Amino acid sequence: MKLVWSPDTALKAYIDTVKSCKNFQESSVAEFVSAMAAGWNAKLIVETWSRGGVIATSIGLDVASRYTGGRHVCIVPDNESRSEYVEGMEKTTGMSPEVVVSEPKEALGRLVGIDFLVVDCRQSDFASILKVAKLGHRGAVLVCKNASSKAASSFGWRSVLEGESRLVRSVFLPVGKGLDIAYVAASRGGRNLGSGAGKSLWIKRMSTDSGEEFFIRRKLVGSRLDSSTA
Repeated sequence: MKLVWSPDTALKAYIDTVKSCKNFQESSVAEFVSAMAAGWNAKLIVETWSRGGVIATSIGLDVASRYTGGRHVCIVPDNESRSEYVEGMEKTTGMSPEVVVSEPKEALGRLVGIDFLVVDCRQSDFASILKVAKLGHRGAVLVCKNASSKAASSFGWRSVLEGESRLVRSVFLPVGKGLDIAYVAASRGGRNLGSGAGKSLWIKRMSTDSGEEFFIRRKLVGSRLDSSTA
């Protein structure tokens, strides 16, 4: 199984988020991630948040979870952050999603089957947070917001995706303060690197038009690359 895109659901979530975030000056990120999470029918949506942050993105994810019938979990580092977050969400939406008070890496270790994950690049340990995420068997969409920050300047998806996770493609979008997005497919046997029968070679390609990165799988036959297989 894999994540399947539904443009109709994405559009509905986008429109509802626009309405819900009309009082926020910068709501473009919220609308975008809401449409993505709903469009991919994410059943477990997880985000990290800390005191002083904008909750527009959270509102968008909450809207998406209503369309997918999924679970929206927000991880906050302390009770002060929890109080501010819950108050902001209840004031804006009249309800609050599930909140977990814990260090992000510890909390993510207990959340299994994540379909959609949003982290903030302004967090110094955001890359290590991505590493411990237990993604869903259908694959997952990973989003780094505020990706134009200095902390994200040397970030690369291949450095954080290991084991069973296989990067299908990634893209940086100038939405808000930058969104770095990756689509990850669950691999049955992990990433097959090296040579030999049954092994594969992953080749990186970048679109000069859109800036998107694509990873093409080519099958190796013996010690030679089978160019007929992509």
